[in-house]
Amino acid sequence: MNSLVLLLLGGILFVIAYTTYGAFLAKAWGIDPTKKTPAHTMRDDIDYCPCNPNVLLGHHFSSIAGAGPITGPIQAAIFGWVPVYLWIVIGSIFVGGVHDWGALFASVRHKGNSIGEIIRENLGQKAKTLFNTYAWLTIVLIVAAFTDICAGTFAYDPTVGDLTGARAGTASVLFIFLAMAFGYLVYRKGANLTVSSIVGVALLFFCIFLGYKFPFIQLSKMGWNVILVLYIFAASTLPVWLLLQPRDYLCSFLLYAMLIGGVLGVIIVRPTMVIPASTGFAVAQGNTTSYLFPILFVTVACGAISGFHSLVGSGTSSKQVDNEKDTKLIGYGGMLIEGLVAILALISIGAFQGASGTPAAIFSSGIATLMSSFGIPVEVGKVFVILAFSAFALTSLDTATRIGRYVFQEFFDKADGTATKSVGSNMYVATAVTVGSSCVLLMYGYTKIWPIFGSANQLLAGLALLSITVWLANSGRNYKMTMIPMIFMFAVTLSALLILIKNFFGAGNIILGIIAILLFILSVVLIYTATNTMKNRKSKDLGA
Repeated sequence: MNSLVLLLLGGILFVIAYTTYGAFLAKAWGIDPTKKTPAHTMRDDIDYCPCNPNVLLGHHFSSIAGAGPITGPIQAAIFGWVPVYLWIVIGSIFVGGVHDWGALFASVRHKGNSIGEIIRENLGQKAKTLFNTYAWLTIVLIVAAFTDICAGTFAYDPTVGDLTGARAGTASVLFIFLAMAFGYLVYRKGANLTVSSIVGVALLFFCIFLGYKFPFIQLSKMGWNVILVLYIFAASTLPVWLLLQPRDYLCSFLLYAMLIGGVLGVIIVRPTMVIPASTGFAVAQGNTTSYLFPILFVTVACGAISGFHSLVGSGTSSKQVDNEKDTKLIGYGGMLIEGLVAILALISIGAFQGASGTPAAIFSSGIATLMSSFGIPVEVGKVFVILAFSAFALTSLDTATRIGRYVFQEFFDKADGTATKSVGSNMYVATAVTVGSSCVLLMYGYTKIWPIFGSANQLLAGLALLSITVWLANSGRNYKMTMIPMIFMFAVTLSALLILIKNFFGAGNIILGIIAILLFILSVVLIYTATNTMKNRKSKDLGA
């Protein structure tokens, strides 16, 4: 199969879905362009701040992209390119896109609060506490993992002499100062956004040039860990317009450039998919066997749906939406663009015989090879892709930290969901606890519990869809478009958890086995609570 056909077909289907299914969802959900959003009604210029939709798309897309849409499809390719491709396309349109947009819109209609607060209003305080505890612990794990990944990517080892990490680290630090200058000029000095964007993107690539030519920040992994911890604390507490939003927006152009470069390369080279189309339902991996259902749907993750996206949508993004109509571009459009990245990731391993190494190495090699077709040297292309990859890992890291702060603060809300002035609700305290907990996990081995993250992340997606479904039902809206994906995601995650429970206890890993059991129980309890809520609503509608 020619990979150009796969890329064009996916792109065409995404455009059709955005214009048709997107319009259907907007009408069914009652998107109202005249209704004021929390960014206006609750504006504080720290967390709540109305934002240009294109800028917010950049922030949202950069935050959800991370490493997931690249690593997931590459790892799932053991099942063959056909099932992975089908899930990326179908999943992005009918599952992930609906999930992301639904979480964003529901949060906008709930004062920009998190999924936990939506659950409280529709399922009760106990359900909110359960969900927020689970969500916060998941975020702590994500922050620990991405801190380690970024530090490892930026680290310089003088015994090896490879400057790739130092180049990426130097450029990333320069990005931060550029973003703060951009935010200050646009939001405080009224600089024209279009002109500022053109200049900002030009300076962004100049930072890459400086980082490549003069990699003056040469720190060990431990040194980068310290720098990153200080950075994410600042990113979590500074006004969103000053650092987080402009940095993510400018960095999104790196991914757009990488995406355009990859697409042009596929159009020129037209490589053929050389890996098997399908390897069957069961695939042997060493002493274990992986099953297409549910493992493929857990592994592809961000390439089709990811629970982390719901945290971003209901965390930072919903507080910056200028108009409800913008939620379609940001939530649904952002996921469809990510689906296109996932297709490129699949092509990077599927069309190049003998591709090996880490998913990041495979992807950078594949995209660099494609970009070499129009004159960019392979080695330069590799450095650029690795830099873009690390920039998005850092973007996901700082956004996750801020979301962790939000969720922790909600632990101290009043019974009606309003904020308090307690110590725990202070943003500096909440950030310190979140970052501190992640540091503890980082020092004492987050990798020991990382194997359960894939299932935990997809369970988060199922629970987010559950909260959206119950809210839509309680408000008299059509909820079938979220209920069907919800049922599927629970089938996937509960099956995956059962397999993990069996494997963990079989391998003597008692701690992970217990965690998997607790996650299974959590999902069952929330499903039972939601089912009762739906039944009671129907009984009232029937006059019972």
